[in-house]
Amino acid sequence: MTEVMQTPRIKRMTAAPAWGESDAQPDGHVPPGPIHEKWQKHRFAMKLLNPANRRKYTVVVVGSGLAGGGAAAALGELGYNVKCFCYQDSPRRAHSIAAQGGINAAKNYRNDGDSVYRLFYDTVKGGDFRAREANVHRLAELSLNIIDQCVAVGVPFAREYGGLLDTRSFGGAQVARTFYARGQTGQQLLLGVYQALERQIERGAVTMYGRHEMLDLVLVDGVARGVVARDLVTGAIEPHAADAVVLCTGGYGNVYNLSTYARGANATAVWRAHKRGALFANPCFVQIHPTCIPVKGDYQSKLTLMSESVRNDGRCWVPVKPGDTRAPGAIPEAERDYYLERMYPSFGNLAPRDIASRAAKRVCDEGRGVGPGGLGVYLDLGDAIRRLGEDVIRARYGNLMEMYEDITGENPYRVPMRIFPAVHYTMGGLWVDYNLMSNVPGLFVGGEANFSDHGANRLGASALMQGLADGYFVLPATVPDYLARAGSVPLSTDHPAFRTATAEVEDRARRLLGIHGSRTVSAFHRDLGKLMWDHCGMARHDAGLREALARIPELREAFWRDVRVPGEGGELNQELEKAGRVADFLELAELIVTDALHRTESCGGHFREESQTPEGEALRDDAHFSYVAAWRHNADGPPVLLKEPLVFENVPLAVRSYK
Repeated sequence: MTEVMQTPRIKRMTAAPAWGESDAQPDGHVPPGPIHEKWQKHRFAMKLLNPANRRKYTVVVVGSGLAGGGAAAALGELGYNVKCFCYQDSPRRAHSIAAQGGINAAKNYRNDGDSVYRLFYDTVKGGDFRAREANVHRLAELSLNIIDQCVAVGVPFAREYGGLLDTRSFGGAQVARTFYARGQTGQQLLLGVYQALERQIERGAVTMYGRHEMLDLVLVDGVARGVVARDLVTGAIEPHAADAVVLCTGGYGNVYNLSTYARGANATAVWRAHKRGALFANPCFVQIHPTCIPVKGDYQSKLTLMSESVRNDGRCWVPVKPGDTRAPGAIPEAERDYYLERMYPSFGNLAPRDIASRAAKRVCDEGRGVGPGGLGVYLDLGDAIRRLGEDVIRARYGNLMEMYEDITGENPYRVPMRIFPAVHYTMGGLWVDYNLMSNVPGLFVGGEANFSDHGANRLGASALMQGLADGYFVLPATVPDYLARAGSVPLSTDHPAFRTATAEVEDRARRLLGIHGSRTVSAFHRDLGKLMWDHCGMARHDAGLREALARIPELREAFWRDVRVPGEGGELNQELEKAGRVADFLELAELIVTDALHRTESCGGHFREESQTPEGEALRDDAHFSYVAAWRHNADGPPVLLKEPLVFENVPLAVRSYK
């Protein structure tokens, strides 16, 4: 693979942006020394607590997926008092369950050239050089431990005939490093975490709060000391004090309304923390996944993902001629364009998600899309079935094929699947340092909720890897170090800070219930989602982003004037839940667009039409944008931009090429 050094060619913005900029730089607290020694030396230097003293400390963990459930279980095992919150009825329903295809690890069982360094390199490159090197290398190191941990708790990974763990390929890599359990990898990993969590619940080390939603972060003298949550069954508003708070609440992709996220997935926890002072990093870095079942109607509630793993054996194609409406079986081989194989011969159908998504959009824009409205491409398993046999394909992807047929009524073993890109993951999130602590002391953020290790684009099968690395290995080391340094300072929820935060949460609910407007929460959510998809989706440009920035405040004002939320606050009220989440989306959306407007380069999932190569590829501007954009909330005006410079000492900056 040939790579050449980047030459910036960017159109500059002509108008002054509507935000402030600070000279302050967030400190990532990256340890000194060679990158392969940083984590182990840093971990050794951390302070420890006597096991008998750990019982004095309480940690609130919000979220029960792989990152949150893993952190709660591990901290409980260490002897800390843990309160774990989830809005679902059970931790087993956390959205980690939806990650189907696999989990990356640099085990090199296939002896195909994989290594910790190669996984590190692929991840930095896959993220288009917008991630912090030290964090990514630690992730690659810990991937080795993750598989051993998962096997130890009974995760039924696929195995070869001789009993060895099997692996398969995934987008953005030329080695087979992805461990999997058919198309149920996230579910099986979550069940492993759930068993570990339940063990600590039974021991009394973890107290589980199901059907509870965090609605505010409580700060005492600028330090995170607890949360305010709503019991979603009774409607009761409850304050909870702690010595540290850990947010592992997933991503904010549902700001787009239609996405592959669970319908209840939301941004409320991270957004309320942001409004309390936590920096929000790279919010415009939103991943569009290339293999989603296409949209069917205006009132569809969510989208369904076909795992990227199907691209191992499936081939993406469209008709050569625009407007060709023949059935796929009637189109001869010579009249099919296997566009990924043509455009990216080195990686073919395993090109990274951002590249594969834009390629699908490009051929559809040319009038060669398939299905209703021409918004689809074929993902065809025909060649693999003929080569390997249907039984082999059924063993690898059977549950995915069943799901596709249930939704579309089409048999994917006989007819090629139709897919189209959709919002799937967010690389942005709350800013964290090397210890996964935000700029707010005592507030830690793990998994997809932080700005992550993925830069501007996440490689497939890396979300599960990051969630378990953060939950099982990083947070159980860094949170105790913070507690040991901060000391135990007893605090009651009678403290004025808790009373103030609780009153603000109650007042917000009363405001929503008292509007008595004419439009539903869902109607506003649909309007916001369409606005975001049209102007800040797969492609963005200056005029569209400015239009979105003008219209979002109008939509937000209409929401607070005309939304209708039936029912009462002191009871089960799902419309009130949705209203609070959409109100936060309406604020977060403006920050996403602001970040996208400020970043006039193209990188990863953020594609500015003004910044592309003659071949239509993303064109970075390393001279001006090689930094993490960390935004500080400003209650009195536009957000303030802080910049954490990114330094690449181990993977030289280069044009990302998969051709």
